[in-house]
Order: sequence, then C-alpha cells, then structure tokens
Amino acid sequence: MRLMLACSILAGLTAAAHAEMRVNFDWGPTKKCFDANSPPFKLSGVPEGTASLDFQMTDRNAPGFHHGGGRVAYKGQSSLPYGAFRYKGPCPPSGSHSYVFTVKALDGHGKALATAKASRDFHQ
Repeated sequence: MRLMLACSILAGLTAAAHAEMRVNFDWGPTKKCFDANSPPFKLSGVPEGTASLDFQMTDRNAPGFHHGGGRVAYKGQSSLPYGAFRYKGPCPPSGSHSYVFTVKALDGHGKALATAKASRDFHQ
C-alpha cells in the first residue's frame, strides 16, 4: 500500500514538473494580405531552460505556401505582443483559411525542449 502511495505521489510531482507547453493567439490587429507583423500570443508551460521560441505558420488549406515565421528571445514572458516577429501573414484568396502556428521552445544550443500548436481561421 505504501509503495502504491509513493508511486502516486511521484507520478504527480513528475507531471507537475513537466507541464505541457501551450500557446494561443488571436489575430488582433492583423491586416489582411501579408501583414508582416505577427499576431499577439499567450504562452504557458514553457519549459525551464528555454532561451528562444521558434514560430512557424502553415496554411492548412494551402500547405505548400510558405508563410515562414520567426524566432523570439524567451525571458519568462507569458505573452508576446502584435509584431513580436516578422513573417508573411495570412491572405486567403477567398472566404477563410485555417492557419496553424507551431511553436518550439529551444534551449541555448537550439535543441527543442517542447512543441505546441495553435490554430485559428482567418477571414478575408
């Protein structure tokens, strides 16, 4: 019984120490057709030892179109403002497209510590 209790406590502590990184965004003031300023982001669960965050955007409706992304120094902030990095913003040809940002937490040597994704539609 004590062994099971010890294992439960250890599992809980391990889960708390390795909280899952999460990212969310809204388009905020993003203008249609290739606004070069990134949207504002909210971050949580960024792992200890993260030196930078690498952002890449993909259009789920046109995955072959390269929107790029950017890298931002990480100093413990829980949010990034509009324009934190430069990229080629959304410009769906008609209606709306679904976009996904993949964010990687990188250590000082460029090794990925965690990855998170967030998606949102952009309406023309």
